[in-house]
Amino acid sequence: VISFSLSLSLSLSLSLYTLYLGVVLSAVVIITGCFSYYQEAKSSRIMDSFKNMVPQQALVIREGEKMTINAELLVRGDLVEIKGGDRIPADLRVVSAAGCKVDNSSLTGESEPQTRTTEFTHENPLETRNIAFFSTNCVEGTAHGVVVGTGDHTVMGRIATLASGLETGQTPINMEIEHFIHLITGVAVFLGVSFFILAIILGYTWLEAVIFLIGIIVANVPEGLLATVTVCLTLTAKRMAKKNCLVKNLEAVETLGSTSTICSDKTGTLTQNRMTVAHMWFDNMIHEADTTEDQSGATFDKSSATWHSLSHVAGLCNRAEFKAGQDNFPILKLSIHEHEDNENGHLLVMKGAPERILDRCSTIMIHGQEVPMDANWNEAFQSAYMELGGLGERVLGFCHLPLSPAQFPRGFTFDCEDVNFPTEGLCFVGLMSMIDPPRAAVPDAVGKCRSAGIKVIMVTGDHPITAKAIAKGVGIISEGNETVEDIAERLNIPLSQVNPRDAKACVVHGGDLKDMSAEYLDDLLRNHTEIVFARTSPQQKLIIVEGCQRTGAIVAVTGDGVNDSPALKKADIGVAMGIAGSDVSKQAADMILLDDNFASIVTGVEEGRLIFDNLKKSIAYTLTSNIPEISPFLLFIIASIPLPLGTVTILCIDLGTDMVPAISLAYETAESDIMKRQPRCPKTDKLVNDRLISMAYGQIDLQEESRAALM
Repeated sequence: VISFSLSLSLSLSLSLYTLYLGVVLSAVVIITGCFSYYQEAKSSRIMDSFKNMVPQQALVIREGEKMTINAELLVRGDLVEIKGGDRIPADLRVVSAAGCKVDNSSLTGESEPQTRTTEFTHENPLETRNIAFFSTNCVEGTAHGVVVGTGDHTVMGRIATLASGLETGQTPINMEIEHFIHLITGVAVFLGVSFFILAIILGYTWLEAVIFLIGIIVANVPEGLLATVTVCLTLTAKRMAKKNCLVKNLEAVETLGSTSTICSDKTGTLTQNRMTVAHMWFDNMIHEADTTEDQSGATFDKSSATWHSLSHVAGLCNRAEFKAGQDNFPILKLSIHEHEDNENGHLLVMKGAPERILDRCSTIMIHGQEVPMDANWNEAFQSAYMELGGLGERVLGFCHLPLSPAQFPRGFTFDCEDVNFPTEGLCFVGLMSMIDPPRAAVPDAVGKCRSAGIKVIMVTGDHPITAKAIAKGVGIISEGNETVEDIAERLNIPLSQVNPRDAKACVVHGGDLKDMSAEYLDDLLRNHTEIVFARTSPQQKLIIVEGCQRTGAIVAVTGDGVNDSPALKKADIGVAMGIAGSDVSKQAADMILLDDNFASIVTGVEEGRLIFDNLKKSIAYTLTSNIPEISPFLLFIIASIPLPLGTVTILCIDLGTDMVPAISLAYETAESDIMKRQPRCPKTDKLVNDRLISMAYGQIDLQEESRAALM
């Protein structure tokens, strides 16, 4: 009877322990699930706001009648009319155009508007001028085009399909947690089975041995780990949200901290995505303009009469205009569209390609006076033109001609079709060169990335000369570091005679990348510290990311265009721009910068490294109770000392008292050298390593046990 009662009691105890364990673990899962759901739902609500857009309209000509329809109703063969300010509703082949220019920055990365004509200019559809692409914007002029592709059959649709078809691997933190779980499970099972066998050998019943087995496993398994990790990641995500970093995937928080390579788009990410005058040439001198975002940079002497004429022509000869709500913008960010005639009569102004403008000029203005355009001035013009063009800037020429009031009185009707005004014998006023300038905070951010051991690679669809100029401006190519072309120019030798390994920096054209083997690309990525990829297609951006990952790098990709979406999806962490970013890029990314500022990534890297450090502290703290919890079972089995801790008591300690202090470690501030360390190596620098185990199970655990014994 006594034996039966003892067996029944042990059976009931075992059932209660199992039930209690199940209830507690279920509660932990529910609680952590709520934390995760809250953060994910908050991100989803913000993402949904991007999708709630008014259906795009298109002006289509069918059966000779113009009608406005939803863009989704367009079919191939429809004739569509577009004008400045319209969003192009489908892929169009241009059949007529009048001064039409489109903004292809979201697709090709070209920051300046591209002319659209009926002329077939290139075999590559992305570079020919007679194709206008779905989702790009017409910034000026008008055009008619025949629909050649809609939906998934557009260029952007194919890119989106490519992005959605990519498979992504485990995040670094996911692999670390999995590694830790495998490790701690192995230890728990080994110790539990060992104690079970020892109990059987010492003569305990199998039910008692099973209870010992459960107690040892419960003492070893950190039941609060799931809640601790989730809460730590959630708290970090909330901190990053306050710093304009919206985290869509909680695991991406730590991934950014593990990043060793950042592949960044240029237009809109490193730059301001607005063409700005950077240099001017007048009075036979090159002057530097203020390109800062807040117009707080150095200025130049504006007392010259030639400058007044040049600024007057530039102000009149453009199509920019004020918009509602821009009262507080600096005046230099806008230009004036409406203007009145000069009191002395009409003033003809003209801008365009410098060489074509110069062909129409017979004089040049120097210090406010017109002098004949002779060979010397022509040579000075060519020298300045080449120097400005070499800076990677777009150069425009400006000229004017005061018209005689007698020949062109007020109210004279000018006819641009049947030209009834002079277009020759004009006065050349000067040159202006424009560039999409870097964001103010980017150079410092790139410098911080470099000090943190992170390689920053520029990947853009823009021209190599422009890309190289911006890369030097933001510090991606450091001052003094030469490319192969620079070395060849300095030594005055052919490119073929330069050893590529002698150049620390390199600029790779997309055309060369197309013919490059995977081995050559990997070698290039390993041996060059400063790299710029220019004129790249979406597929090539994807190839670059895969190459970086083959070399063992944890890759972050930043971008705002549809052409960036495949790379954003393939990267270990994709970072999209919240303001200028396309819907496709935002959906493909793991994180969104709400202020479109590359510098915010540095904040994210610091937070990511901090959460990794704090998770190590949390896990070390969680493991410190293992030895004190295991020791009573060992003493009870071997020396028959009464068991002070039962399974339920251990669960209460782990979930009731240990979890809150472990979570509180997520609030720890960063170490002083956190952004001066090299990125951690995923293969060697583990979340739980030998040193942490020895500290947790050895030094700290034994100290805690000795302190408890003394008390």
